[in-house]
Amino acid sequence: MTSTAKKFDKVYTYADYLGWPHNERWEILGGVAYGMSPAPDRRHQEISGALHNAFYSFLKGRTCRVYAAPFDVRLPESGTSDDSITTVVQPDLVVVCDPAKLDKRGALGPPDLVVEIVSPTSAARDMKEKVHLYEKHGITEYWIVHPEEAIVMVYRHVDGAYGRPDVFAGDDTIEVGVLPGLTIAINEIFPQSQSE
Repeated sequence: MTSTAKKFDKVYTYADYLGWPHNERWEILGGVAYGMSPAPDRRHQEISGALHNAFYSFLKGRTCRVYAAPFDVRLPESGTSDDSITTVVQPDLVVVCDPAKLDKRGALGPPDLVVEIVSPTSAARDMKEKVHLYEKHGITEYWIVHPEEAIVMVYRHVDGAYGRPDVFAGDDTIEVGVLPGLTIAINEIFPQSQSE
């Protein structure tokens, strides 16, 4: 499987997804299956780890939970059975505050916060298709992290839609809207490696 693989010869569902090989990672957006990169690079993993640590440390003893990919998030249309869901995503990180949305397979319904760390093969999907998808499903905060530029774009769901994103860089600090009291400094998200 290549990172640009696509399956669009039919409308794919969660039932199809469950039958695919476990050593391959796929997402389904509106019935179209997209292959995902086999493994993120080291910088991606450092950023994901830093963010996961910040969320996890803050959430100890609280109802909300943070999960890192691979973690299935099923986004059903109204009245759709689990097996016929046509949108299954694996964001890099999700925060879910409603325990009723969690089951043994992951999350069923929109998380409160989603983080996507872009790569050259995922940038267009993360910045276009997923903005519309997450807006439609009412995800309260959507963070798009750009490793090369060391910036974070934060979309916030207000009055049923995302407005223009807030852009954070340099010495900025992000106040996490869905988790009052949590702030994350940009220089904590983008740790400097010993050797790039």
